Amino acid sequence: MGGSKLADLGRMARLKFRDRIYNRKVANAMTSPLGIVLAGGGVAVGLAVGLPVIVAAGLGAAAWAARVALAMPRGLDLDGIDPFQLADPWRGYVWKAKRSKKQYFDAIRSARQGPLRDRLEDIAGRIETGVAECWHIAQSGQALSEARARIDTRSIQTELTQINWGTTGGKPEPGSSKAETVEALESQLATASRLDQVIADTNDRLRLLDARLDEAVTRAIELSARGQQVADLGSLASDVESVVTDMETLRVALDETDRMASGDPTATWSPPPATPAPPAAPAPRSLPADTGSQPPTMPSAVPEPQPRHAQEPPPPPRQRPA
Repeated sequence: MGGSKLADLGRMARLKFRDRIYNRKVANAMTSPLGIVLAGGGVAVGLAVGLPVIVAAGLGAAAWAARVALAMPRGLDLDGIDPFQLADPWRGYVWKAKRSKKQYFDAIRSARQGPLRDRLEDIAGRIETGVAECWHIAQSGQALSEARARIDTRSIQTELTQINWGTTGGKPEPGSSKAETVEALESQLATASRLDQVIADTNDRLRLLDARLDEAVTRAIELSARGQQVADLGSLASDVESVVTDMETLRVALDETDRMASGDPTATWSPPPATPAPPAAPAPRSLPADTGSQPPTMPSAVPEPQPRHAQEPPPPPRQRPA
């Protein structure tokens, strides 16, 4: 990766007018309370100064259009990643990842020409991959959160309680329509519980991976500032590769979750493997007995010999002579 790649980092891709209009930020500005207030205020000011109604309405529309124009994006990063399309906490993870990427490229620019800078530029490709993977993971997390929000577990639980105990004083008879309704409601609750588990797991893992990526970038900034040897970047490269690999694994697992939600019977949710624990030490092996110096062990079925006084009956008592 040469200097042209570094120069591209701060550039913005030009957007077509259609792309500047059809996006979430502009849609929010169109329906925002501020835009409505500006439109109403423009009409009120026009009428107050004695302008015709049509002109006053045009003044209000101009005020509303100015509010929308300010919300139009001027351009996008060349990576096309916009954290503000997401809600928290997913927005924060993507924003931190993009900030780490920018800090990393700033560290490369500040480094002196030489093997150290060349090696930092080689690692930069994996940094970009990590940010892209974070973006995809956050998008999947956002979709899961929105799907979970559409499941009203409170109303489902209330309806379930009414069916089970509100009518007959007990659970409905198996095979009846009420029993099938109960089964459907319980299935919805189970789906909500699975989604809660997947969302929480994704949130925790992405927070950890974000922190590890930020840590690696901080180390790169330190190394570039101190002008260390290229050999000192060995552990940094391996750490970055480990973070990006874990992100890719998490993204694949979430893709499987999306397939499962779409009804694919071959898809199953399997969380990314955690760091394996060190194997337990093997138990010490007993040495075989030395048959040349010790007698063989008696089988357990043969009783052990008893003491002599335990085997012989006691002698009869002696009789006194008459």
